[in-house]
Amino acid sequence: MSFINPLNESFCLEKICESNYEKLLKLAPELILFKNRSAGYSEHNAGIQITLLSVSPYTLTLELNHCFNLTADDDVAPSMQVRLYLDLQLAEVLNDHDRDPVHKIYKDRSLSTEIMHYKWQLNYFLQKWLDHCLYKQKHIENVA
Repeated sequence: MSFINPLNESFCLEKICESNYEKLLKLAPELILFKNRSAGYSEHNAGIQITLLSVSPYTLTLELNHCFNLTADDDVAPSMQVRLYLDLQLAEVLNDHDRDPVHKIYKDRSLSTEIMHYKWQLNYFLQKWLDHCLYKQKHIENVA
């Protein structure tokens, strides 16, 4: 992936998180209705799988992955944990299959520039992945 470094990374990160929220709902329109631990997937081409990890009144935490045969032994990459903030209509990537959560990487909170850049990379990747999924019309149709 080419290196992108916006001038106002904080503002752009917020816009990406807003965009990712909208794209996730286009991909899985019933996503915010999930109340229990649920999973959804698309059977077109490679499978997209969404597993609900936790629910609170204002957030959903889910795992989103790309699974090519949808069997238990498959490697699911990319795979990422995403938190949806329902009241703010934002989707923030917590970590992905290659990278740990921010709080494990950056113990010193004064490294705000590095933290922002790390979050930018995670969320920018999700944006491009969701664009690809929507372009291929891999909407989540089956909810288990």
